[in-house]
Parts: sequence; structure tokens; C-alpha cells
Amino acid sequence: MAFVPDYPVETARLRLRPFTRGDVEAVFAYRQRADVARYLFDEPMSRESCTEVVQARVGQTGFEQEGDKIFLAVERLEDSAMIGEVSLILRSLESRQAELGYIFNPDFHGLGYATEASRALLALGFEGAAMHRIHARCDARNVASWKVMERLGMRREAHFHEHVLVKGVWDEELIYAMLEDEWRTRRDA
Repeated sequence: MAFVPDYPVETARLRLRPFTRGDVEAVFAYRQRADVARYLFDEPMSRESCTEVVQARVGQTGFEQEGDKIFLAVERLEDSAMIGEVSLILRSLESRQAELGYIFNPDFHGLGYATEASRALLALGFEGAAMHRIHARCDARNVASWKVMERLGMRREAHFHEHVLVKGVWDEELIYAMLEDEWRTRRDA
């Protein structure tokens, strides 16, 4: 399977584009924050670790084999400010399944940007890469994140109770998913 979308992907208010080395400061602005790391497996990032993460994401723009990742920087069209990132990871080639992810700078929360960018990534996954199922997951305490999944039309499939120890605390994880037919029904409604 070879899938590399045409970039950038634009929505009404956003531009989703591949990462560049110049994105380190914008990513560091939110990945250094404790309130961002709270629900992630990572601790707040140092500038050095953030530089490594951005470097790793440069060039991760398509699928060829299982485990490949698409990481895209999210910019506002109005001012080209980078406000977050979205990802799509090919989890199963045979079963055509992927995982959606997103992290946004809290300074831009509550404005619908995560939903808008994630909807564009679902379109890439279902319409471009012909995925059958796309799932997303989050810490059960991260209400804002699972509300994004619900606004996207994803359905809650699982709640894992105390399934893994993260940062010294038992993690509660929610899994949401959408099937290709559900995507098409919502899109055509």
C-alpha cells in the first residue's frame, strides 16, 4: 500500500501540512506545558527532546507499510500560526485500520480546531487511504478529548480500567472508533 496525500490539506480555517525543522519553537510552546503532558504518556518536553520529536516527524507523511505514520502540523489560515498537530498511524494493513491522534496548544482550545483538523484526517484515512476502521484513544479524565471524538461521530467502544501504570498512576483509557460505512453515512447526510 502506498498512500501519500497531496499537501497541504486545507479546511475552512486550517492548513494541515508536513512538519519542518522550523516547527520546534511552536511545538515546544505547548509540549513543555504540564497541562498538555497531563494526559499523555510523555512528561513535559525539554527543548532538546522537542527538537528530536519534530525531527522524527519530518517526512512522516504517508503510508507504505504497517506502523507508518502521518504527522501533520496544524496552522490557522488567517495568520499561519501553528496551533497543534494531528496524526494517523497505520495499525493494520490487512484489516485496513488506523489510529487518529491530536495534540493542541491549550491557548487554542474550545474553538473547534481539534474537531475540524481531525475531521480532515478522517477524510484522508477513509477516502484517501481506504481505511475500514479508524480508532482514537484518550485518558478517561480528558473530557475535552473524548468530546472531540463524539463530535466527530465516533462511538465509544471500550473503557479500560486501571490497565497500565502511567507516571505512577493507574490509567483509565477510552477507545472510540468509526467504520468506513459510518463515515460515509455522516459525510453524505
